[in-house]
Amino acid sequence: MLEPFIHGFILALGLILPLGVQNVFVFNQGALQPSYRRVLPVVITASLCDTLLILAAVLGVSLLILGSFWIKTILLMGGFIFLVYMGWNTWKSNPSNERKEMSVNFTFKKQVLFSASVSLLNPHAIMDTVGVIGTSSLNYQGEEKFIFAVACILVSWIWFLGLSIIGRISGKIDQSGNFLLFLNKISALVMWGAAVYLLLALIKQ
Repeated sequence: MLEPFIHGFILALGLILPLGVQNVFVFNQGALQPSYRRVLPVVITASLCDTLLILAAVLGVSLLILGSFWIKTILLMGGFIFLVYMGWNTWKSNPSNERKEMSVNFTFKKQVLFSASVSLLNPHAIMDTVGVIGTSSLNYQGEEKFIFAVACILVSWIWFLGLSIIGRISGKIDQSGNFLLFLNKISALVMWGAAVYLLLALIKQ
């Protein structure tokens, strides 16, 4: 029973590590929110959304998506547009101004909705989760598949909690916002790179 847990843990960690819209948003919230308590809605929402995607993948939705040319095409095109748009927003964002806005305008509802959108409306993340985790789960049945899914879900919860804490520490150290500004530029380039990758995948279909 240890094998499916280790497999799921390492696989999910490999998928969640790269910089992306979801990771950048959680990190930035940790750095910009006036108190850590106000970061928790983002962490919980992102983790619950990942849990939903992983369960959908393990339960067989991956076969439906990967087996349909049109669904896959829509996801790839949507992912390209989404990543280009989010990359542009990330590139032009100003952490100093955002820090002031967070304390006044970023309500609980806005946090949950935005966190859900970058988690569930990111076709690139859906393709990764459903395609890789869903396909890998086919190697297991019954209890082993359950353990595999639990390991993948556990990675998401630990990762987003840890990422928000690191963001919090970074925000306290870097009051000027220069590090976040640099991180946003790098993140935007990564998002645009992922967008090009999706476009190439779309062309090769």
